[in-house]
Amino acid sequence: MAYFLGIDVGSSKTHALIADAAGRCVGFGSTGGGTHQSGGYAALERVLLESFGAARAMAGIETAQIGGAGFGVAGYDFPSDREQHLAVIARLGLACPLELVNDGFNGLFAGATRGIGVNVTAGSSNNCRGRNRQGQEGRIVGNGAPFGEYGGAHEIMQRGLQMVNYAWIRRIAPTVLTDIYLDAAGAQDECDLMEGLSNGRYTLHSSLAPEVIRAAQAGDPAAVDVATWAGAELGWLAVAVARQIGLETEPVDVVQSGSVFDAGEIITAPMRAVVSAHCPRANLIRLQGPPVVGAVVLGMEQAGVDGYAVRDALTRTAREAV
Repeated sequence: MAYFLGIDVGSSKTHALIADAAGRCVGFGSTGGGTHQSGGYAALERVLLESFGAARAMAGIETAQIGGAGFGVAGYDFPSDREQHLAVIARLGLACPLELVNDGFNGLFAGATRGIGVNVTAGSSNNCRGRNRQGQEGRIVGNGAPFGEYGGAHEIMQRGLQMVNYAWIRRIAPTVLTDIYLDAAGAQDECDLMEGLSNGRYTLHSSLAPEVIRAAQAGDPAAVDVATWAGAELGWLAVAVARQIGLETEPVDVVQSGSVFDAGEIITAPMRAVVSAHCPRANLIRLQGPPVVGAVVLGMEQAGVDGYAVRDALTRTAREAV
């Protein structure tokens, strides 16, 4: 019996999933993030070996039994990255056909009809990838704020800090975000916070984003502004990619993947408003299973197996494993 492997490498976590041809998950492995941008190719190799090893051990199979493999890897952004990434993947010892894509495609393959549409990822940062029926692909840079791409947890945290500063300098009214950020940094007051962040004495992390969202859901005006801004920015990512591949007037699936979308309507409503204004036939879909399902579908495709036909089973059994 042939089995199929999918590995989803992110900046904060890596998932490996092995499934059979019926879409039944038989092996799962998880470890931390390991992009070449953050830890070099040695880090990428480590997380691939660890996650695959755990999944294979759980499945109780040999590497030779893998019939097709798909890899969706954060940090695999440009064609010049391909050779080195494939060299690292080769160290897994796979003898099957395989394919490598940016991790932004994982959610698309896992959630959109036949993998056609746009996937917007909002996790620790943001990403957006798309594909039309002719196979043409669309993308953003995927490297966040320096390129004007916003909406992930890191950008929400940074925007929240701006609101804290605005309140301190009296640009806006006081906000509950001030106490949230002071507590997170261990700062005595706003001046101490700004000084400590400026000279590196304090550090803030993207884990603050859920607190900003909770403050928004409780009605704090500054936090609501942050959530509205983030949702709209995520909407613009979808619109931009849909335009690149000629889907702005088509009935296109826009998949929402990543933990930021757990916030619900406070993020989704402003995103939907932007998307609907420019892609009126778009259908927003919240991804129901882990993105690694998309990597398995990709792996099945390499072996000539229709992964979309068993994707519901993949999603169901993967949710039980992850």
